[in-house]
Amino acid sequence: MSTLLYFAYGSNMMTARLQARCPSARPAGIAFADNHRLTFWKRGRDGSGKGHLAASPGLAQPGVLFTLSPDDLIALDGFEGAGRGYRRANDFIVRLRDTGKITQAATYIATDLDETLQPYDWYLALILAGAREHAFDEKIVRDLSATACREDPDRTRASRYEALGLLRGRITDRT
Repeated sequence: MSTLLYFAYGSNMMTARLQARCPSARPAGIAFADNHRLTFWKRGRDGSGKGHLAASPGLAQPGVLFTLSPDDLIALDGFEGAGRGYRRANDFIVRLRDTGKITQAATYIATDLDETLQPYDWYLALILAGAREHAFDEKIVRDLSATACREDPDRTRASRYEALGLLRGRITDRT
């Protein structure tokens, strides 16, 4: 089966979350998006800020490189809202942490931006869980932990329940 590379820099860095969406996903290592940084300027359908790679000369945003099947990438388009706030970049350049090698991967770039947005607490927790799972540098984890976020006003939101279940180690039912 053929596979391709996908660069996750937000909540999909958590392997369990990505595999729930894309069963073929396998971590392939840490990579950096040079001259980019993580912001939460992408307008989510729920009104919160979602991850976005903003151009930032001199910075390098870490993320997780995954292999996945082409079919799973098409499915991921639906989860990520490709064409509705994100566009998929199939030839995004990343640098591998362990070797320094430059390679291309698919990733998602936000197109609907609002610099005043903040992520929900559960969304930020998914990103932190992924950063810890993949042993990001402690300074990166501290900086992420210091990100301003807000509580989700809808305690019955399906994506909130999914996130909390994943953070507890399983997907839970809302009932």
